[in-house]
Amino acid sequence: MVEKVKLAYIAGPYRGKTKEECDLNVQSAKQIAKLVANKGWMPVTPHLNTHGFEFLCPHLPDQFWLDGTLELMRKCDIVVLCPGWEFSSGTKSEILEAARSCIPVYYELKDIPVLEGLKTYVR
Repeated sequence: MVEKVKLAYIAGPYRGKTKEECDLNVQSAKQIAKLVANKGWMPVTPHLNTHGFEFLCPHLPDQFWLDGTLELMRKCDIVVLCPGWEFSSGTKSEILEAARSCIPVYYELKDIPVLEGLKTYVR
């Protein structure tokens, strides 16, 4: 029997003062997602899901994206924070919502457990 896939929501700053700073935040989230996947968790990385949509859909307000990503987070088993989360009001809101929803938040990658089901995928 295959175990249920566990979802890890990647939370961290998205916006930056420049496009390059925003791109660096997306790359940081991508690296955290890779490390989380290597521990057997399926990363849910909103940075990668909606990067650049503020230009593709400029008529949609920020709240549309914030509400949508919070809904994604509520479906996850854990939340993992990216470096710089302390400077992100959006990430701080995600941490509060995770607490309200009883979703564990990991501040350090070393604390995230390796899932047993990982051996199903690695040969």
